[in-house]
Amino acid sequence: MITYEKYKRIYDLPDGFFEGWPNPPSKEKHRELLEKSYLSLVALDGTAIVGFVNVISDGVLSCYIPLLEVLPPYRNQGIGKELMKRTLRALSEFYMIDLSCDEDLRPFYESMGMKKTLGMMHRNYEKQSGK
Repeated sequence: MITYEKYKRIYDLPDGFFEGWPNPPSKEKHRELLEKSYLSLVALDGTAIVGFVNVISDGVLSCYIPLLEVLPPYRNQGIGKELMKRTLRALSEFYMIDLSCDEDLRPFYESMGMKKTLGMMHRNYEKQSGK
């Protein structure tokens, strides 16, 4: 049975996150981003993290959701949707809740009540690992 909690360092962090990233963060960097985020929710199978979402925020008006990931063997079971529902509920007092996603993920986020908008980005891919 999958359970949902705020992130705690005590949970096991399996391999398999950041699928397809050429320079994925180490487990220690992954833990650091979960710890330092405004909010980090995890999906757990026992004590193992099988999905996570993190939020950065000014704590006043705006939030940004940089990452939502579910391990491949756990996909298509509603885990990502549940993480997003819980995240949006936790952020309901904020004016702005933004994220960027690939075009193929738009229907998922639209099903959560999010709207398509234009955005700009700059990426330093050589820094993708957090080093």
